[in-house]
Amino acid sequence: MTTTATRPDVRIQPPVRPGQSKERWIRRAPLLPALIFAIVITQIPFLYTLYLSTLSWNALKPGKREFIGLENYATVLTDERLRAALVNTVILTAGAVIFSMILGLVLALLLDRKFVGRPIVRTLLITPFLVMPIAAALLWKHAIFNPAYGLINGLFGGSTDWISSYPKAAVITTLVWQWTPFMMLILLAGLQSQSSEVLEAARVDGANAWQIFRRMTLPHLRQYLELGGLLGSIYLVNTFDAVFSITQGGPGTATTNLPYEIYLTTFRKFEYGEASAAGVIVVLLTIIVATFALRVISSLFRMEAKS
Repeated sequence: MTTTATRPDVRIQPPVRPGQSKERWIRRAPLLPALIFAIVITQIPFLYTLYLSTLSWNALKPGKREFIGLENYATVLTDERLRAALVNTVILTAGAVIFSMILGLVLALLLDRKFVGRPIVRTLLITPFLVMPIAAALLWKHAIFNPAYGLINGLFGGSTDWISSYPKAAVITTLVWQWTPFMMLILLAGLQSQSSEVLEAARVDGANAWQIFRRMTLPHLRQYLELGGLLGSIYLVNTFDAVFSITQGGPGTATTNLPYEIYLTTFRKFEYGEASAAGVIVVLLTIIVATFALRVISSLFRMEAKS
């Protein structure tokens, strides 16, 4: 009995032509102004924020600045208000992302079917995502949640103050209304990239709609769900408009998230060093989530290239 050894897949790199490196830099040259502009606008302020986070600086005492190293970070991580703000950030972000993703999936499944007026319905469903966040927050606060003339009490009766009674739910509902179209568009793109021949073959084999959805459509949408969740988390973790406009962080600290707490630390306590340290922590958390998002996006591109 003889065995044949398989040769390893060795890829031979093509030789580098003279001047090829120069050609690459020539092609990239038009992008250099934009890159330099992005570095100046984003990285220099961030480096200055890092510097401020190592200082004990209260704006009420402008002549007193003291280098204290990492003490501001220790304060941020041990302060009860900031810990509560971190918990609220997780709750508001997770709640908004999960519910908007579920509703987005339902709407994407409906829009994936052909029916009369589908373009008009699709346009109407996208509209909330085009509304400015501050305008959306004020719309829900005054037109829907208001206890005297709001839509909810007008339809169902009563005089419930929804914002005071259910502050987290009020903020999450507003964010879900605005971000559901974003999730819907991502998942609709995933549904339309699914092979119609494979689905038809499954129907011919006797699979019903639920089996096709559970065993074929949902696994196919996994990466699109991950992408929507990660991108939504990156944006929603920095939510300030809805909290500031609807609840002002209250009642008490019920809806105070990290961005709003940074605002309070800067403009109410005037502790610039402490606020800078909290801002750096938010940026680091966002970078971690963004790293996973970029990996998902790159995997989607690789999957599209193979198909």
